[in-house]
Amino acid sequence: MEKKYNIKVGLTGNPNVGKSTLFNALTKSKQHVGNWPGKTVEKKDGYASYKDKKIHFVDLPGSYSLTAFTEEETVTTSFILDEKPDVVVQIIDAENLERNLFMTIQLIELQAPLILAVNMLDLAKKGGIEMNIKELSILLNVPIVVVNARHEKGINELMEAIIKKSTNKHRSKVKLTYGTEVNDELKKIKEFIKKNDKRINDNELNWMVIKLLEGDIRIEQKLTKKPYCIELKSLVEKSISHLETIFSRDIHNILAETRYGFIKGLSTQIVKNNKKSKNNDISCKADCLLTNKFLGVPIFLIVVWIMFQATFVLSGPLIVWIENLFEFIGNHISIFLESIQTPSWINSLIVDGVIGGVGGVLAFVPIIGILFLVISILEDSGYMARVAYVMDKLMHRIGLHGKAFIPLILGFGCNVPGIMATRTLETKKDRLLTILINPFMSCGARLPVYALFAGAFFSAHQGLVIFSLYLLGVFIAVIMGLIFKKLFSHGLSSPFVIELPPYRWPSITGLLIHVWERVWLFIKKAGTIILAFSIIIWALASFPVGVDYGTQASYAGQIGETISPVFEPLGFGNWQSSVALMFGFAAKEVIVSTFGTIYNVGDGISFNTALQNNFTPLSAYSFMVFTLLYIPCIAVIAVVKRETNSWKWPLFMIFYTTTIAWILAFIVYQGGLILGFQ
Repeated sequence: MEKKYNIKVGLTGNPNVGKSTLFNALTKSKQHVGNWPGKTVEKKDGYASYKDKKIHFVDLPGSYSLTAFTEEETVTTSFILDEKPDVVVQIIDAENLERNLFMTIQLIELQAPLILAVNMLDLAKKGGIEMNIKELSILLNVPIVVVNARHEKGINELMEAIIKKSTNKHRSKVKLTYGTEVNDELKKIKEFIKKNDKRINDNELNWMVIKLLEGDIRIEQKLTKKPYCIELKSLVEKSISHLETIFSRDIHNILAETRYGFIKGLSTQIVKNNKKSKNNDISCKADCLLTNKFLGVPIFLIVVWIMFQATFVLSGPLIVWIENLFEFIGNHISIFLESIQTPSWINSLIVDGVIGGVGGVLAFVPIIGILFLVISILEDSGYMARVAYVMDKLMHRIGLHGKAFIPLILGFGCNVPGIMATRTLETKKDRLLTILINPFMSCGARLPVYALFAGAFFSAHQGLVIFSLYLLGVFIAVIMGLIFKKLFSHGLSSPFVIELPPYRWPSITGLLIHVWERVWLFIKKAGTIILAFSIIIWALASFPVGVDYGTQASYAGQIGETISPVFEPLGFGNWQSSVALMFGFAAKEVIVSTFGTIYNVGDGISFNTALQNNFTPLSAYSFMVFTLLYIPCIAVIAVVKRETNSWKWPLFMIFYTTTIAWILAFIVYQGGLILGFQ
């Protein structure tokens, strides 16, 4: 029997080249997501079997180079150098060959076991671009496979190339010549290190000296512990100063010009552009409309409004079906428990606590799934990059750094990764500012609360009402960002340049995997955090012994009564709302499960009826505004502590978000009363 090999493969490439789509095509459902150790960048591992080989794929974060200035670049470089994968597959976008080859050159300099997977060659051909793949393979001295990630073509050929490469020690012999002056300085540094450290091999040394000239943080940190580090640092600084004086340019520009010069010559030999692309004409016309300084923002608002309207129209029947299902389950379990004469408290725990709490939250799974499906379509099609571009201009005008909008967009899914993504910002002040305003971006956890109240009080205009809450969150984030910017810093950082990827049809497989990850995360939360708090809330609503369940005399009622005067001016001074908001600190979905438990939902009482007995449309909207803006969940507070390395900012966030929430809810409710609303 032939020996089975375990092959580790790193998938790398620029953003928007189809890397994640290829990863999904290679691994199907055999993948899991986490974070790199000590990093906030997402890590994806997947597995595939081909012939008699088991292959482990690692989807590395998208980056444009291997110079460790960003966390993404650091992760990719560290993976190749430290984990020493058997194969590195770089996905190349055939429509943007020159930009992609910049990373290829660095991978070759790193002596990585490289395979190039050329993606979207069919689109390039439609655009009149002809490419000699065989010639490119010869000139770069690396194997190349043509793939179509979206249609899963070329997958077997890529698997064959991976297996072959894993047993082949050959590395590309291509070497860039940076010119006499640069080469002389590289030689000086190389000889100095070689003289003082015999353990570094030539391949690693060649890469190291180039990275030292570029100011690579990872390499500098690696050499900090060496006894010769101070002398080496002085030598490198002298070399950089000497070269910048000769060329009158920054060292990064000097090295980049050499690489792009090589790439330009290479592409001239292997690429032929026959005609102007009709697709490019369409893309240009679309960009002129979607990124227009007058129309871009209104179009985005219309798209978001349509997104919410479609979400509630499509999810409505599914929500009713799930609610009926849990009511059916609750009734039958209750009858069964009574038939076997279980104690009444067990019946109450299961029906009121577990089914009423968790079931009430799971009813909103269709909304979560459909909303994230639409968002994924907008992201994968290339439209969200246009939104970031449009908002970048707007945010600069009001005093914010445009690059901060990317973490804010992530905040719509969950504030935790949104806050983690602030590490890509250049300055500590920009990172802190963006962290402080991120919780105002309405995350998916708040959506079940909105859906619950909008369905009960604004059934004819659910999409519009929830759309208004998302807009309010963005508006408050912008206002607070402007205030913090004036307090924390003077002037703007450098302008943000964002890549506008080509418009593409989203991959069905990629969409389904992305949506499933989000929905499954929501379901797991319902099965852990929400279940735990549903039981706690049930206990508080059931004791002390002898009180009627969910009444004012229970512990929950007593706690709620104690804090409810604070919310009286906001229109929801009932104890049930106070308890729900208190437990909402654990996770915003717990607000729904709290109401479900306290109101005995699943015991013949509907959410709508229970809410309508305690709220008016005006107080319901005030409650939603407060939920939008008040203290973020405990996971967000924890990640803020980790990112700022201080308790000062998490505590400040708790205080200032809750204060703003109270003020805005007060204005909504009291202002509404003055205007004659109820």
